[in-house]
Amino acid sequence: MEAALLAWHAEKARDLPWRRTRDPYAILVSEVMLQQTQVERVIPRYRAWLERWPTARALAEASAADAIRAWQGLGYNRRALNLHRAARRIAASGWPADLTDLPGVGRYTADAVSCFAFGEPVLPVDTNVRRVQERAGKVFAATCAQALMDLGATVCLARIPRCDICPLATRCPSRGRRYEPLRKQSRFEGSFRQRRARALRLVADHPRQVEELDAEAFESLRADGLVIARAGVVALPE
Repeated sequence: MEAALLAWHAEKARDLPWRRTRDPYAILVSEVMLQQTQVERVIPRYRAWLERWPTARALAEASAADAIRAWQGLGYNRRALNLHRAARRIAASGWPADLTDLPGVGRYTADAVSCFAFGEPVLPVDTNVRRVQERAGKVFAATCAQALMDLGATVCLARIPRCDICPLATRCPSRGRRYEPLRKQSRFEGSFRQRRARALRLVADHPRQVEELDAEAFESLRADGLVIARAGVVALPE
């Protein structure tokens, strides 16, 4: 199965900018941006981010406020704050032996950086990789990571897999199966996430009086460290 998968990937691999580097910082940026955000939206933002802050030290020397402003539009803004904190940790102490020690870095992200940057023989298992392995009934080697991600994103789709063009179809026990629709993420329009995003945009534009903001959204943003309040004035963190 692995040989067939890798042969398919040699022809069908997606050309993504973070696949052209082994720089752990650049790969960390891409992985954090890709959390719950579509690839097409991430590509231009990834390039712009690295043009502005090409190294962990460059990001560490910036303010948290600048990182949060640069993140606007990608959603889940706490990711920007965690990435900035991780950059400061890396700039001060280097890369930790256990990458999950970095702020905001969970098991998958740690494994992705370990695999794609440091060449460790660990398979990062995201949603696409997990789906392919479960349907194929096989655990693949780390060398198949990018191929599994591409297969899951373009062929072995969540609801209606494209078995007719899958390189694993002849030996896949799930071939031809259809799946129930996955529960979609809750709507952004009218949600509390939207209220938070609106309040954060206002503060990112310039400091605001507390009473100018949605009180519940403000308290949630402050609890996450995305805003600070002094003498009744709300601003982004330094």
